[in-house]
Amino acid sequence: MTWNRKLTGVLCAVGAAVCYGTNPLGALNLYAEGMNTPSVLFYRFGLAWVIVAAVVLVRQEGVRVSAPQLRTLASLGGLFILSSLTLYLSFHHMPAGVASTILFTYPVMTAAIMALFFRERVTAATALAIALSLGGVLLLYWGDPGGALSILGVVLVLVSALTYALYIIVVDKSPLPMSAFKINFYVLAICALGMAAYALASGQGLMLPPTPRAWLWVGWLAVVPAIMALVMMVYAAKYLGSTPTAILGALEPLTAVLIGVFVFDEPFGPRLVAGIVLILAAVAIVVLGKARR
Repeated sequence: MTWNRKLTGVLCAVGAAVCYGTNPLGALNLYAEGMNTPSVLFYRFGLAWVIVAAVVLVRQEGVRVSAPQLRTLASLGGLFILSSLTLYLSFHHMPAGVASTILFTYPVMTAAIMALFFRERVTAATALAIALSLGGVLLLYWGDPGGALSILGVVLVLVSALTYALYIIVVDKSPLPMSAFKINFYVLAICALGMAAYALASGQGLMLPPTPRAWLWVGWLAVVPAIMALVMMVYAAKYLGSTPTAILGALEPLTAVLIGVFVFDEPFGPRLVAGIVLILAAVAIVVLGKARR
C-alpha cells in the first residue's frame, strides 16, 4: 500500500509539472488576443472554480470547513495568487520559456526551507538531483540569443518561485483532511476574487475574451495548468512530500522547451538535448530513491 501511495505521488508530481508547464501556451495566445494579465488570470481561476464546484456537487462533498482550515485555505489562495500573477507579469518582460526555466529555482527554495525550518535532512541523492536539474535548466537557455534579461522580469519570476515553494510546503504540512477538489474549491474561489480585486485596484479592469479562440485558450488554462495541475500537486505533496514533488517539477521547464520547439519552431540542438538528459536523470534519481525506500 505504501509503495502504491508513493507511485501515485510520483505520477501526480510528474503530471502536475507537465500541466503547469503549459501556462505560457495559453497565456501568450490570450495576450495576442489583446487581453490583460488580470483578466487572463481571473477567467482562468473563475472557470476552473465553476468546474471544480460542479465536481464537488456531483461527489456530494460538503464544503463546510472549520475556522483554522479556512485560514489555511486562505493562505494557500494568497500564495497561489501571488505566484501566478508574478509569473504571468514576467511574460511581458522576457520570453515565456526563459521565465518558466527560472521558475524552476523553486525546488532549491523548497529544499532550503524544509532544511532550515523543518529540519528535513538533505540526502546526497536529493542534492545530486537538485544539482543535475539546475544544470539541465542552465543548459536549456545558456547563451540564449535574446540578450540581457530584464531585472524586473527575473525578480518577478523569483517571487513566483518562492511563493510556489511555500504553497507546496503548506499543502504538505497543513492538517487539511479533505479531498483535493474541496481544497481547490476554496483556493480557486479566493484566487478569482483576488484577481478581480487586483484588476479593479490597478485600474486595468476585466476584459471579456474577445473571440471564440480566446475562450478556447481560457478553457485550456482553467482545465490543464489550473485544475489538473493543482489537484495532482495536492496528491503529490501528500503522498510524496514537498522536496521530491518540487524536484520532479523539473519536467515543467522541459515542457516549456518542448512547446517552444514543436509549437513555436524554436531550434533544437545538442545543448537542449544535454539539458533534457540531465533533467530526466534527476527525475530518475528521485523515482528510484523512493522505490528503494
